[in-house]
Amino acid sequence: MKDWITNVITRELKALRREIESYPSDDDLWEIPAGIANPGGNLALHLAGNLQYFVGNVLGKNGYVRNRDAEFGSRDVPRAELLREIDNAIAAVEMGMSKISEDDLARPFPEKVGGVSSSTGAFLAHFATHLAYHLGQVDYHRRMLTGEGKTVKALALTELDGSPP
Repeated sequence: MKDWITNVITRELKALRREIESYPSDDDLWEIPAGIANPGGNLALHLAGNLQYFVGNVLGKNGYVRNRDAEFGSRDVPRAELLREIDNAIAAVEMGMSKISEDDLARPFPEKVGGVSSSTGAFLAHFATHLAYHLGQVDYHRRMLTGEGKTVKALALTELDGSPP
């Protein structure tokens, strides 16, 4: 189960990377059309920061210090920096998940998330669905700006090593 969760989260982060690469320009990453609260750039920063902190730091003890306000408040961060943060998140997930055992999934997550206590496995499932939710928002944001229906194969099942339990 642990390996499957790791694969799902890293697959989604790789899809986020493809989405960010697919924006026509760096400026488009930061456009805020009517009815949209967060552009693709902020969502990428948020997802990378969230996973670097909760999986990389809380589980993996990598020392990452999160600045959630900057995830949503920064503007005009170059695409190369966004991609670097996504790559850092992939590395943090792989490292953090390597530090836990299958048995740890049933144990309490070491930190409350949003004031809630739950098992490590439940929070990892939450992090995966949170990532997928925002990945969909990034996809729609990019499509709204470009007018394209082009997919970046965000749900690439071929990247999933093995099948769900």
